[in-house]
Amino acid sequence: MSDEALRTRPMEKGDFDHLVRVIDKWWGGPTTALAHPLFFYELGQLARVVVSGERVVGFLFGFIAPTGPVGYVHLVGIDPEYRRRQVGSLLYRSFEAACREAGCVGLKAITTMGDEGSLRFHESQGWRVETVENYAGPDRSRFVFTKALAGT
Repeated sequence: MSDEALRTRPMEKGDFDHLVRVIDKWWGGPTTALAHPLFFYELGQLARVVVSGERVVGFLFGFIAPTGPVGYVHLVGIDPEYRRRQVGSLLYRSFEAACREAGCVGLKAITTMGDEGSLRFHESQGWRVETVENYAGPDRSRFVFTKALAGT
């Protein structure tokens, strides 16, 4: 693991290509379908990466939903060698700043029930959590995270 400083920047095509090759390894299972090209080509103006030197060590796919408008976090991945090193916090702060600049009134994300790591992370970042029954269809409840953006 490198000791180089971590920095956040907008995602580029080479980053996207790299991520679709490593996401299953990072997530520990088949996840590539969630990194749909739509989130880079069509909705990717807010996609972010964290790099250590030139190495991509984390990413966030997010976009602005017109209702609100609200910044929506779709998918986040962090290289297992870089977990617990503030990569997620850097990604979320960068995304939040871009959403504020775009005039968003809040942020939103969801995850599956039982994802306690995501639950703890979002709460540590000041997000509210609500369990919504049948959110993703019958018998498919989700944790729904929201965060109001003051001053927008």
